[in-house]
Amino acid sequence: MTTDSYPPIEDRYVSLLWAEADAAPEIAALHGELFDPSWDVDAVRRLLVDPCCSALVAKVRLREIGPPVPAGFAIGRIAADESEILSIGVSAPFQRRGIGRRLVEGLTRAVEASGANRVFLEVAADNRSACGLYGGLGFAEVGRRPGYYKRRVGAAVDALTLLRDSKRVP
Repeated sequence: MTTDSYPPIEDRYVSLLWAEADAAPEIAALHGELFDPSWDVDAVRRLLVDPCCSALVAKVRLREIGPPVPAGFAIGRIAADESEILSIGVSAPFQRRGIGRRLVEGLTRAVEASGANRVFLEVAADNRSACGLYGGLGFAEVGRRPGYYKRRVGAAVDALTLLRDSKRVP
């Protein structure tokens, strides 16, 4: 069974929590699971203590009793009236189940509430799931970096620069 066949996770089982410096090991572990090269604990901690950065961790309760497990994260930075999602990731068992959407929506709401009207992010052009998610949330391509993402196997992949302008999104 692939993650494509799992249903979305009900809201009552998902929590989005603000991430402080003590969440660095958890976020670095998720980042390491998803990205190569990945960010280490110190790199994540530096972002989490930066006053211009905001981060969320998604946790999912798998059973009625027991602690929730980390399922994903989103880290963003605000500069004046613009912001950037620096990194976002969802652990494989939770992908395509609504966690990524919740993280993008949560971080976008937070940066817009702080006065940022434009949210930028970059995504690999071959990441169709993420491109579909971002497009559905009002992001549009505004740039491309040819061959930006180097792969261990195969050709390098373009990075798409996407923008969500809250003044233009209904």
